[in-house]
This record gives sequence, structure tokens and C-alpha cells, in this order.
Amino acid sequence: MTVLVVTGTGTEIGKTVVTAAVAAARADRGVAVLKPAQTGLAPGEPGDAAEVARLAGGHVTAVELARFPDPLAPATAARRAGLPPVRPYEIAEAAQKLATEHDLVLIEGAGGLLVRFDDEGSTLADAARLLAAPVLVVTPAGLGTLNTTALTSEALRARGLECLGVVVGSMPAEPDLAARCNLVDLPVAAGAPLLGVVPAGAGGLDPADFRARARSWLAAELGGNRPAG
Repeated sequence: MTVLVVTGTGTEIGKTVVTAAVAAARADRGVAVLKPAQTGLAPGEPGDAAEVARLAGGHVTAVELARFPDPLAPATAARRAGLPPVRPYEIAEAAQKLATEHDLVLIEGAGGLLVRFDDEGSTLADAARLLAAPVLVVTPAGLGTLNTTALTSEALRARGLECLGVVVGSMPAEPDLAARCNLVDLPVAAGAPLLGVVPAGAGGLDPADFRARARSWLAAELGGNRPAG
């Protein structure tokens, strides 16, 4: 696996922290993180790719293809900014170039799998298809996650894409009944293994502590030592 696409069942559910955890777990490799479209930030502000590099360490190369100031879907944010959108072929070309120089390329999407990147309806799934890359799905822990996880996995299968597995992006320290049960039910909903559980607040850890703990959150398929579900 040279290129891995990281998507989610929605926004603000821990994709960046999960991406950083995978990058940290692969500290023995050259890793690049590619953010095709960063929205909601002004020029000069650190974006998601920079946050992955901060948490995961100096072995990570951070690349951002485009930035749009409004906190909206990439297609809408690009249109409002009067800037060209990011096309799937541009994402694929950037990832392929990075793959010639790195052992692993992590592509972190914006929002969910089918968020539009341009007005023609192109999505992260189109880039994944061009790359023939597996997709890691980040999900929330609690009530409602089974439905959105099943829908995302169904969309992947309909496009002939591999769902490598599911990672819970933010597990509360004291999970409720739904969150506890979801650890058993998420692999069924996804039709793919549970490959990680990242604790809530992990992104606020000191980077050295984050790196030391990252492998314990992830299964071996992602470079960790947590048993897969």
C-alpha cells in the first residue's frame, strides 16, 4: 500500500488526528500527507496537513494543493473565492509524484466521501478510483454512526473501491452504551474491520506523547499493535 485515502462519514470527526496517528505509526518510513483542498483558513494559517506533520514528526512531508477561505465544501468555497477548483486528476497526479519519493502517501479528504470538489460533481472517490487506492473511513463513536458508516461503505463498493477498514476518530474516556456497542457493530456496518480507536483529545497531546501512543490506537494494517476488530 503506497497511497491511502482517508475519508470520513462527516466533518469534524477526527480525520486529521487519525491521519496523524497513521503517519506517526509509520515513523520508520518516509510519509507524505496530501490535503487536496483546505477550506476555512486564511493564507499563512496552519492547515490540516501541517497539523499532521506537527503531531506525527519530522519524517512527514506536508502538501496542500489549494486553499479557500470560506469554511464550506471545496466546490462552493472555490466558487465563492473565484479560484479554480481542485480536480481529481490533479489529486491523483500529486499523489503519484509523492509516491515516487515516499513510502506512504496519505490523502486526507474534506468532510465526507462525496463532498464535491468542483461544480461537475467530482469527489474524493473519483481521485481514489484514478489511483486504485484503498480508503480508510473515519467515524464518530456514538449514536448514528452505524448508518453513516454503512452509507459510506456502500458508496465505496458501488464505485469499485476498497474500504480498508474503519477507525473511530474520537472515543470518549467514558463511552456511553451506544459507543461501546458500536465497537462491535461498526465492522458489520462497514463490511470491513475496525482498525483503530483514537481517544478523544488525542490531538491536544504533546507531539512526543502522541507519537509514543499512536501505535496502541491502531491495528497492524495501519502500523500499530492494537488487535483488529
